[in-house]
Amino acid sequence: MKKYHVTLTDEEREQLRKLTSKGKVSVRKLKRVQILLAADAGEIDADIAAVLGIAVTTVERIRKRFVEGGVTFALEEKPRPGGQTKLDGEGEAVLVALACSEPPKGRSAWTMQLLADRSVELGVVDSLSDETVRQRLKKTS
Repeated sequence: MKKYHVTLTDEEREQLRKLTSKGKVSVRKLKRVQILLAADAGEIDADIAAVLGIAVTTVERIRKRFVEGGVTFALEEKPRPGGQTKLDGEGEAVLVALACSEPPKGRSAWTMQLLADRSVELGVVDSLSDETVRQRLKKTS
């Protein structure tokens, strides 16, 4: 016996069907729509998962999200945690200016690690990796 039963109203069902015929819907959202429509039609989780090529736990999770928060909650992505950027706009400007300046004595050019180390020495950031420097310089060039 399922704990979370999906019972769509006629309006919700129509809204979901329209999403399936739309041209610009993400694959994740489309799968969630298909899960809800199949669950509403009485399909069991294992069958839904097999047809859509997903895990049964995904079907269960979407059912639960629908019951707890409705259609919109079930279809939308949860915010994903991400790391804070080390360099803000001002820090990035300092990095670019540093990269465009004369390299240290005894060097013919700046390396990513030298730029990272110099940014830390100047107090722009507490720590900085050479990969972050590379990505930021690639973005600005």
